Amino acid sequence: MPPRSRGCLGPARAKVKERLPRVLLIDDTPEIAELLTFALRDHGHEVFAEGFTDTVNDLIRDLKADALVLDCSTLDMSEGLFEIVRNDPNHAELPIVLISDTPEKADANLGARNAQKVLLIPKPFTGSQVARAISELLK
Repeated sequence: MPPRSRGCLGPARAKVKERLPRVLLIDDTPEIAELLTFALRDHGHEVFAEGFTDTVNDLIRDLKADALVLDCSTLDMSEGLFEIVRNDPNHAELPIVLISDTPEKADANLGARNAQKVLLIPKPFTGSQVARAISELLK
């Protein structure tokens, strides 16, 4: 008679850890970037924070980002990055949260561009608002 295994019910199944949604956060204010990073992580996102950079498409590609948050001091800076991202065919559909202290102007500019997969959040804002917006865009 062959030896019996002790409690073995079949091949061991390794737990597969699901990858968290990756968010690239571009913010030129380190203190706000830190607060947003904590809030987004608390809501189940993996966060990569950077200061203002025009190499945003390289970062999106290298980090395999699922979404982008833009919070720059001026709307022109955020809109400039938005244009850089949208002009790259690989990132034309990337979900973007744009945080603005001039939401009326930002909304008009986004509307003129017929922007898709973008949510605008006016300042002041909370980390929870940004996290909910990301979750909504990733559905």
